[in-house]
Amino acid sequence: MHRLFVALDPPPDICDRLASLCHDVSGAKWANSTHFHLTLRFIGDADDGLLSDIQYALAEIASPGFDLALQGVGYFPPRGPAKVLWAGIETAPALMQLREQIVAALDRLGLEPERRKFAPHFTLARFKRGVPAERVADFLADHALFRSAPFAVGEFHLYSSLLRQEDALHRIEASYPLAGGAEDWDEFSLEEEDR
Repeated sequence: MHRLFVALDPPPDICDRLASLCHDVSGAKWANSTHFHLTLRFIGDADDGLLSDIQYALAEIASPGFDLALQGVGYFPPRGPAKVLWAGIETAPALMQLREQIVAALDRLGLEPERRKFAPHFTLARFKRGVPAERVADFLADHALFRSAPFAVGEFHLYSSLLRQEDALHRIEASYPLAGGAEDWDEFSLEEEDR
């Protein structure tokens, strides 16, 4: 079985900006800077046959590339003790349109829909135990004006994730260029090595 999700990767300079936020909250398990991604759709477990169907369904998506910019920080859940710290993005209609296409392609395969509302973000840290609210409030205040220059998004990926005690191992199963039309894609790229 494969544990799958669809995501965008930030370029190295944006990973560096995100990594620069990852400190000063005790009890946080900070994200590995090589694992930053923006999840567009969590899929869950899939066998080999469904994996193949998903790869080909996503290859049918036609969407142009676009720019994103980081903006602000926050936490989940919005009420109660923080479990996740995140960095957000500026409003991006092209991102939302891409996500709608991905959701529609996967819905056509009969996959169970996601129950959570889509809130695009990059996860910075997770908390296994409760963290004092004042520490989270201080982090939010310190980084309230956080933002980045726009960066280009030219592809998205289908990932598999192997959960391990120390962290998750992510592997790109397929990559899909954002080229503006399906006629520009003869085939999608299948990756053979762990990322």
